[in-house]
Amino acid sequence: MVKLARRMDTLPPYLFAALDERRRAVEQRGIEVISLGIGDPDLPSMPIAVETVQREAARVQNHRYPRYDGLPAFREALARHYQRRFGVAVDPQRETLTVIGSKEGLAHLIWAYVEPGDVVLSPDPSYPVYGAHTGLAGGEVYSLPLRAEMGFLPDLSAIPEDVARRAKLLFLNYPNNPTGATCDLAYLRAAVEWCRERDILLVHDAAYVEMTLEGEPAHSVLEVEGAKDVAIEFYSLSKPFNMTGWRLGAVLGNREAVAALGRIKNNTDSGQWHAIQYAGAAALESHPEAFFAQMNAIYRQRRDRLFEGLARVGWEATPPKATFYVWAPVPGGDDQSFAAQLLDAGVVVVPGSGYGKHGAGYVRLCLTVSEEDIDRVVERLAALHPSPFAR
Repeated sequence: MVKLARRMDTLPPYLFAALDERRRAVEQRGIEVISLGIGDPDLPSMPIAVETVQREAARVQNHRYPRYDGLPAFREALARHYQRRFGVAVDPQRETLTVIGSKEGLAHLIWAYVEPGDVVLSPDPSYPVYGAHTGLAGGEVYSLPLRAEMGFLPDLSAIPEDVARRAKLLFLNYPNNPTGATCDLAYLRAAVEWCRERDILLVHDAAYVEMTLEGEPAHSVLEVEGAKDVAIEFYSLSKPFNMTGWRLGAVLGNREAVAALGRIKNNTDSGQWHAIQYAGAAALESHPEAFFAQMNAIYRQRRDRLFEGLARVGWEATPPKATFYVWAPVPGGDDQSFAAQLLDAGVVVVPGSGYGKHGAGYVRLCLTVSEEDIDRVVERLAALHPSPFAR
């Protein structure tokens, strides 16, 4: 058997792939499973996107290789959306790039910047891709704890200066996965200035920026004056447009970083299918604010329904202000055992330790099931014996 590269030793099993394996094992025992695991919307994609991709799929010119840097119509539509939504002007030619979902773009950006011995500053808990590809590239992750008492915001002032001097990238993600936390523009402004003083690229993962359930709408880091000098932002159509399977997103901001990611992608993939990019452009040009409001209202109603149930069974948690995730402390503190107990009862949740060591003691629940299924989840929680919620 050919020996694997040593870099594979740094790569843990992907969190959701492992979760799917455990779910299938339970289903094979005849247990019906309700999944509050992976963040995959159960609601249909925007009708205009579906109609557009159907039409464009029939056009022969869309059967050929796509443009490496992305369809101009999509990037121009994205720039207009950023101007309307955030008041931000971006050059669609030099400050945007289409990615095959933001997951792909985030992973490849790391390869453009990180060498063995470099430091990447990453929230903990966080989306697993940040750490996984830092390890593959030979870099070192320096974890920034996200704690409830700090509003799940990393304390940049606590980073030692010798660590900061070795850092290439700082990852931020607001609204946040997995905690559902938000940040204000003042925090983003301070982060931009902190990175400018230390020559660090700020990478803002804005996959959930359209998913505010209460309070003021979430912000783009590019709203900060001068942010494009040191920052890049990933925008995704997956969650807010219910287009996870379409794999469409974009990166915007610092033109050197956009170009560097483009060079990696030119040597790695052949771009996203034009029919899907036309569909994305149509969705962005349709002034989707009403669609976002409708989706957020559904998630808000589901959130409130779930929390009514959690209160009945005695599970104390704080409702999220954004995203469709609930980040809930585990009774007893052992998230792995608690998640296994729920899975045996037919409910999938994600152990918080899968997002990093500072996620231990929490589980993530996703609001991508119907209210009827939420009620069934609560029934199963209430039937647990012995009850983990008893005091």
